[in-house]
Amino acid sequence: QVHLVESGGGLVQAGGSLRLSCAASGNIASINRMTWYRQAPGKQRELVAAITSGSNTNYADAVKGRFTISRDNFKNKANLQMNSQKPDDTAVYYCNALLRPWYSREDEYWGQGTPVTVSS
Repeated sequence: QVHLVESGGGLVQAGGSLRLSCAASGNIASINRMTWYRQAPGKQRELVAAITSGSNTNYADAVKGRFTISRDNFKNKANLQMNSQKPDDTAVYYCNALLRPWYSREDEYWGQGTPVTVSS
């Protein structure tokens, strides 16, 4: 069994900061890529930021310069530091991991999401 658990969501005022964390646990052999997505009410889920096992990163244009993704390969964790937040950042944030369990082939796994609300 593999589990992804997000934490750190909540309510913040515009211009403020939040830090999200995603912890992967279970029978994990390796993690290739960890990605944060978000889904705002009435909108499609969109990629926010991704980081590979080699720490290569990419960001959505909407968050470049404000958000920073990082990971701890030893702890199987990924973090998303969100600064200078805007009301448009309001969404449920989901962690996604492309990983290989010991017992199976590489596949994508999702967390249950953590809500972020940015008030104006």
